[in-house]
Amino acid sequence: MTYNRKTPYNDLPDLPPVFDTKTHTAIVSHALKAARSLAELKGLCDTMPQEALMNLLVNTIVLQESRDSSAIENIVTTQDELYQAATEKEISNPAAKEVFSYRKALYAGLDYMNKKNKLITTNLMVHVGQNIKQNKAGIRKQTGTAIKNAVTGDIVYTPPCCEDVIRKKLASLEVFINDEEFCPLDPIIKLALMHYQFETIHPFADGNGRTGRIINTLYLVQQNLLPQPVLYLSSYIIDHKQDYYRLLREVTEKNNWHDWIMFMSTAIEQTAKFTMNKIREILELKRKMEPQVYKAIGSFNRKTELFELMFSMPYLKIDLLVRNDIAHRETASIYLKELVKAKILKAKKIGRTMYYTNYKLMELLSKR
Repeated sequence: MTYNRKTPYNDLPDLPPVFDTKTHTAIVSHALKAARSLAELKGLCDTMPQEALMNLLVNTIVLQESRDSSAIENIVTTQDELYQAATEKEISNPAAKEVFSYRKALYAGLDYMNKKNKLITTNLMVHVGQNIKQNKAGIRKQTGTAIKNAVTGDIVYTPPCCEDVIRKKLASLEVFINDEEFCPLDPIIKLALMHYQFETIHPFADGNGRTGRIINTLYLVQQNLLPQPVLYLSSYIIDHKQDYYRLLREVTEKNNWHDWIMFMSTAIEQTAKFTMNKIREILELKRKMEPQVYKAIGSFNRKTELFELMFSMPYLKIDLLVRNDIAHRETASIYLKELVKAKILKAKKIGRTMYYTNYKLMELLSKR
């Protein structure tokens, strides 16, 4: 049957596709480069105690990935808005709330996968999607779903319909992902194939792109290529957004697997290097700043806890220190002002709230 972008793609073939031998050799070589970069990133993470790694990354690399993955879907929040929101008990900024939902979904997916024998299943995908959207929506049931050009309104792709077809295709995808004997491909190549397949099945009414990008990272953890879901992959997709969507379409319309897999391998290689450099820069800043902080607030008996908080929460405020049992209000105010006086933090009043920013860390996080 001839592909028609205006009718549901119920004839979407199961994975894996057939490769030309010469093309396959070039793809494998490229994937090996990505694997080496991931191995370096994993090695760096493995040198850090797990608790220290998580404290450092949860509000830095992972939150930045959450922000950029949301931005791909035109959910945009500034760095300042994001880290101001991180200090609140309840987040009111809608875009920031979506970003934090993404981060929650990432760790919910990781926890779910670890409890289910490291398997990536349809139920896991639904669980991640529900956490992203903060609802109980499951597999798409409605007809008429189509991907349209945002400017012209023209249909560029119509995903499979309806629930029974979608579930059948997801079941096949499960086998491809989890059964090593069924398809013993290089995991980097496999990731590119499964990411295309998930995005093309488009199983949910909303949140497909973000769910698909979380599944990518969970797969790298499943394959023991990363110890934690720390790859900053969405930054590369944002910088190459047109190519990303064009190549997705070219697989569907022209069977151009070669360029798509090469694109994804490059994305993983480049972002592994980027993530590794970002972690090293944060660790170096932390190393340089530690004696400065201790000198400025040396008499404070909770200085270690305050210093660690500065690197997991670049925006601080008095209430945050109180909530983390680091200091009472008056003591918190005194030592935050001491850090401002030492030019380690900057005071910034927004509305009625005084924030104290670890501005050097913010500069690092903002740098591409």
